[in-house]
Amino acid sequence: MEKIYSKYISIMLFVMLTQTLIGQEMILTNEYKKDVIEKLSVLMQDFYIYPDIAKKTSEYLNNQYNAGYFDACKDNQRFAAILTEVVHSVNKDKHMRIMSNQPYIAQNNTLEGKSAHRMGQIDNYRSINHGFKALKMLEGNVAYLDLRMFAPMDRAKEIADAYMKLMSLADAVIIDLTKNGGGDPAMVQYLCSYFFAQKLHLNSLYYREGDRTEEFWTLAEVGGSKMIDIPLFVMIGEETFSGAEEFSYNMQTQRRATLIGQTSAGAANPGGTRGINDQLSVFIPTGRAINPITKTSWEGIGVQPGIITKKEETYDLALKEAQKAADLFRKNKLETYFQLQRKLNQSLENFKKGASENEISSCIKNLVDSKLFGEWDINNLGYEYMTKLNKPEIGLCILKSNTIHFPESPNVFDSYGEALKINGDLQASLESYQKAVDIAIKNNDENLTYYKEALQKIKDEIKADE
Repeated sequence: MEKIYSKYISIMLFVMLTQTLIGQEMILTNEYKKDVIEKLSVLMQDFYIYPDIAKKTSEYLNNQYNAGYFDACKDNQRFAAILTEVVHSVNKDKHMRIMSNQPYIAQNNTLEGKSAHRMGQIDNYRSINHGFKALKMLEGNVAYLDLRMFAPMDRAKEIADAYMKLMSLADAVIIDLTKNGGGDPAMVQYLCSYFFAQKLHLNSLYYREGDRTEEFWTLAEVGGSKMIDIPLFVMIGEETFSGAEEFSYNMQTQRRATLIGQTSAGAANPGGTRGINDQLSVFIPTGRAINPITKTSWEGIGVQPGIITKKEETYDLALKEAQKAADLFRKNKLETYFQLQRKLNQSLENFKKGASENEISSCIKNLVDSKLFGEWDINNLGYEYMTKLNKPEIGLCILKSNTIHFPESPNVFDSYGEALKINGDLQASLESYQKAVDIAIKNNDENLTYYKEALQKIKDEIKADE
């Protein structure tokens, strides 16, 4: 009974303490409010990207305080909201906001408490999937990605690569940023890089502190296949914010995507959160975006879509436009394939030993670069000329080109080795078979035993001929 009573007393004391704290929270003195405004003014004037606007904002805050505008604020949450409203009325900067801090709750320092805390973090990461909300393959081979944030690269690169790999199979892509609040500029840069072949200057961020500028260029390498010619559509709206606006603006100014929806929020200035006191903090933009083409940004005006729609019509119209683009993309791809294949056929028909090798390899490269020819296509074509058409010299030329375009495949060197053997060059054949085994060992290839057997056979043949 004593233990139960003690527990009851502890609970009652906790409740009374909580009520006292809440009561204290509800009483904001004029001195407290004045102190907050003074500290907020100092932070803005020290760090805000536009010092002159910071000064005007501070003056207006003081005028509003003297006029009694904040008298009705009885708690920090309301005070933070009104402060933000007043600040926005001057600087129009949607990134800057004053926030009421959540009360600090000490972590349970037991193994169970630490485990529960960590599992909570992991479950949260998993539940939001680092912003990759959904990926669907829609009618007409259109990929639709619902992206809710641009997560930090160190956490989400592998997830991004996995999603982009699936999207690369589509004939048109829709990226839905209508509920995307922004995030890491490096992830914006990385995802943009998937849609460009050449090196391009996407955006710059100028920071007041240190008078420095950070440039963001497309990356030459990404973790998957680039989609440089796949039609791209980006859905935006009033909730499209910050980094999501940058992605949209980058694509629009580089003429890489069609933007569909409504004008975005208009928040371009990066920054960070700073404490005002234990109860309040402020996000202060310390930099500004500078697009290399427009020499400005979307700050205060938002990104304007090329196709304006009502909110409820955005998805349907984006899908309709993407399906039309996908259909045209397939037709153009077929025409490209026909033209490139015809040129290759002409080179093969006019084959001259020692003179046509480079031309044939170049024709095959064009097909490979256009993603219309792969390793197995070249392999099958080579064997067709060697066996069915009985033209081993042409087959040898084709299979040699495969080793140039796919140098990390043991199979292409195995096939080339066989072609060399058929053409009577046993020593070169031995070298090619050895190359196949070496690559298979390096790649831990499941067909290593087969390649070793082929190598042993050519060794035995050479030995028998000696």
